[in-house]
Formats: sequence, C-alpha cells, structure tokens
Amino acid sequence: MTIAALIVAAGKGVRAGGSVPKQFAMLCGKPMLTHSVAALSSHPAITEVTVVIGEGQEVYTRENLGESVNFVTGGTERRDSVRAGLESLAAKGVTRVLIHDAARPFLPAAVIDALLEALDHAPGAVPVLPVADTLAHGDATLGNNVPRTGLNRIQTPQAFHFDAILAAHRVWPEHEEATDDAQMLRRAGHDVMLVPGDPMLEKITHPQDFAAAEARHAPPLVSRSATGFDVHRFEAGQELWLGGILISHDRGLSGHSDADVALHAITDALLGTIGAGDIGMHFPPSDPQWRGAASARFLEHAAALVREQGGTIDFVDLTLICEAPKIGPHREAIRASIAAILSLPVSRVSLKATTTERLGFTGRGEGMAAQAIATVRVPE
Repeated sequence: MTIAALIVAAGKGVRAGGSVPKQFAMLCGKPMLTHSVAALSSHPAITEVTVVIGEGQEVYTRENLGESVNFVTGGTERRDSVRAGLESLAAKGVTRVLIHDAARPFLPAAVIDALLEALDHAPGAVPVLPVADTLAHGDATLGNNVPRTGLNRIQTPQAFHFDAILAAHRVWPEHEEATDDAQMLRRAGHDVMLVPGDPMLEKITHPQDFAAAEARHAPPLVSRSATGFDVHRFEAGQELWLGGILISHDRGLSGHSDADVALHAITDALLGTIGAGDIGMHFPPSDPQWRGAASARFLEHAAALVREQGGTIDFVDLTLICEAPKIGPHREAIRASIAAILSLPVSRVSLKATTTERLGFTGRGEGMAAQAIATVRVPE
C-alpha cells in the first residue's frame, strides 16, 4: 500500500491580508504551510507529500520547503488544483491519498490515523465536528431555527482510495464547481465515512484567525530577568559612544570595540536571561575582528539569540554611572537608539543616570560604569 498526501496551497489568500499568500505567512514562528508539511511528512504511514501551489509561487515554495517536498502548479479553482495534484501522482502507484488544505495547519496525528483506518471500510473518509451553535434562517430578521441533528462541520484532510477519487475528478462536469472532494466521491456513487475531527483543524482565513491561532498554539512563556554590568576607562583621543550615539566629550572610553559601556551592559543582561554566558564568550577581546567594532552588533546578536529561543524582550532598564558628561541632554536619543537596535518601542527602554558623589573611579572621572536589567518571556 502506498499512501500519499496532497496539500492544496494554490490560493492567493487575499482575505488574510499581508504581503505574501497566506499559506506562506508566518504562524507560530514559521510559514503556515510548513506546519502541514511537517505533520504529514512525519506520519509513518505516509510515503510521499506533494504540495499544489499557485502560478508564480515557486520561489516562496523553494525558500520555505527546500527541495525535499514535491510540488506541482495548480489551477484557477480549488478543484483544478486538486485534479492537477492527483494527476501528478497517477503514475506513482499510489493506492490511498489524503487531500488537505494548507489553511488548516495544525493537523493531529490521531486524525490521520482515524482516516486511514476508515479507508479499510469505505473508499472515502472525512473528519467532522458536530455543530454546537443554534442555526437559524434569517437576513435582517431572525427566521426559523434549523435542527442540528445530523449536521456536521467538514474538515480536511479528506482520505480516499486513490483510483476512486481520481475517477470522480475526471468525470466531474467542467462547468460545475464542487464544495469539496468528498462530495465528488459521493456523486460518483461511493460511501464516505465520518471520523471525529479536531478543533485544532480550524481553518485560518482572516487576519484575526492568525492572532487566535498564535494565542492557542504558542508555547507557555515564563518571565526571566537578568542583570549586566560593565566598566570602561576614559582615554584622550577616543570617541565616546553611549547607547549607539556618538556623544561630544573631551575624552572617550577605551576598549577593544567602540567601548560602548551602555550597550555592553544590556548585551550581558540579555545573554543572562537565556543562560548564554557573557559578551566576552561571544566576542572575545583577543579576536582582532572585533577591534573598533560597533557595539550595536553585539546587542543585535544577543537579541537574536533570545528570539531564536522563542523569547520576547519585554523591557530594558539602564543606569549610567559617571560625573561627566551630563546624560540628560542625550537621554531621549540614547533611548531611541537602543529601542531601534532591539526593535522595541521606545516606551520599553528606560534610561537613568547617577553619580557616585565623587567617590571611586567614576567619582574621580577616570571612567564610566553601566548597569542594566532586561526582562524577557521565554518558553518553559
């Protein structure tokens, strides 16, 4: 027995908005289409996955799926796309096929199992959910209720004996559209079994559906905070960089990079929230490539590591410790710079300044210190 999966992803997805077709839009950290591909490819009974794409979508497909998944170009209507996909499988000895919509990305393995088991008893099977809401006729005013008994919400994937569904597509009238593949099989005189569906298979159509799916499927997050501390000495002839802003002063800070004490402290704080060591581990002072480097690169790297772990940066609080220069005139520019580096609203970056009442090395004007705390949310 050879079981193939066919994912229909040829639509333009205009109702979802966005700059790319919705099947390639980001959902829970990766393009929506890749969720279905992963679920079907990883099922032990499925030997091949083919994706039906729209004309001109080859670049999106290769960028997101690579070369490991077969794809064919579909047609104007969904029925045309499914037919194209089935015909591409016709010479491959496929005995059973699951036809799935890319707009239903979260596919439980239990639904696949139930569909394949049902094919031992009938040439077709579909997952369904019972109708829970009251149904009624009506336009501007409410009409009569519609009895819910025997009514079902039809989902995908829909499973078929391959020869039966291909034959049903081949004889379907060209001028007539079909609501789904199961109805085409029924028209051809075959029975279609019902198996329990799953709320996870809700279709994603509109922008608000993406937000709802993110809320349902995003992993639970926990809050973490970590601190960073850095010191650099003043040196004549050096530039003074603070928070990514060049500050006019008679001396600058000395260090292997641009010695931006503010960004170094924040970088260490962010690295601390994910247990990723400190700035010296990632950018060793002994490495000549970092000589004079802009410290924004260090902070961008730390922020990227947080996001790669599924984390969200919630807030950064920075305190600069020095006698001079005065930080007040530069406060908003520094906040804006840090916010831009971290891709955060300025409201989520705090900056304070203080002195040590002329005590210690900062009090004597020998250097500056910075202390930062970062708060993030990361998956448990």
